[in-house]
Amino acid sequence: MNRNWGIGIAIAAGAYLFHSLTEVDRDETGAIVDAGSLNAFQMRVGDCFDDGSAFAEENASIGSVPGVPCANPHDNEVYAVFDISAASFPGDAMADMAHDACLERFEAFVGKDYDSSSLDIATLYPSRDSWNAQNDREVVCAVYDIELAKLTGSVKGLRL
Repeated sequence: MNRNWGIGIAIAAGAYLFHSLTEVDRDETGAIVDAGSLNAFQMRVGDCFDDGSAFAEENASIGSVPGVPCANPHDNEVYAVFDISAASFPGDAMADMAHDACLERFEAFVGKDYDSSSLDIATLYPSRDSWNAQNDREVVCAVYDIELAKLTGSVKGLRL
């Protein structure tokens, strides 16, 4: 039994070490300075990230994305993070609610209205499972180039 206990501790320590070594590094302002895994629950406005394999499937459950410094070429930039205000899980309406709420916040960040912008909106929002099991209410809004070109630097206020 002690041997199994030791193996369990070694596995847990290895998993923690691997996770801590692969997480993004942030500076004192909170900006990502070294690429790594960016937990979906720890995303902040101004974080930049790549699609990675997480976006390969529509409606996929996303736990983390490849976070990168915004100075490096990247696919997306987070422009809003907020909690959805619904008393219960809205079901199939969740995607539309999240998109509409992100759309409301788009122009204030980009500096240009959505319809005339060269950017589009990606949303991360709670699944029924994360809503119920983790009390997840968080929506993350990100912008990306409509032609899927890499962005470099922040798009905040650039009127793209």
